[in-house]
Amino acid sequence: MIPGIAGSGAEHWQTRWERRYPGHARVEQRDWDRPELDEWLRSLAKAIDAADAPPVLAAHSLGCVLVAHAVRKAPALRVRAALLVAPADVDTLAATMPVIGSFVPIPLAPLPFPTTVVAGRDDPYVAFERARRFAEAWGSAFVDAGEVGHINAASGLGDWDAGRGHLEALLARA
Repeated sequence: MIPGIAGSGAEHWQTRWERRYPGHARVEQRDWDRPELDEWLRSLAKAIDAADAPPVLAAHSLGCVLVAHAVRKAPALRVRAALLVAPADVDTLAATMPVIGSFVPIPLAPLPFPTTVVAGRDDPYVAFERARRFAEAWGSAFVDAGEVGHINAASGLGDWDAGRGHLEALLARA
């Protein structure tokens, strides 16, 4: 699990999946509220290196952008697949949220493992067509999640069983 800024609270689908499914682990960051790209990249690399087998990543928001930066930095990243949910458009958001400035610009190169981008039509942190553009650039399958906001705890998705279905479909392709 790779949360975005502020981490994922108790009712976020990532946290609920961690509680519900054995073997899920969170990539921990020292400071969830002041993300620094290089520091977050080191935490992600450490978690991937510690895995017994190439892990499957489930990233949310700024975590999706972190995955794209990790591939830019290490193109042969040892990952089986990645579910990229509600990628934050840091290129647009950095003007009003300077704390995410180190994540600009978003890498738009193909990712070397199977990926699926899931986006809501009414996400306040990424325009729907921009999320579709990320999916195209990354070589990802794209899922229109409908009007579910930022696909977080505020979306009221609970365990987000539909998301689990997207993950299972991704794993079938991986």
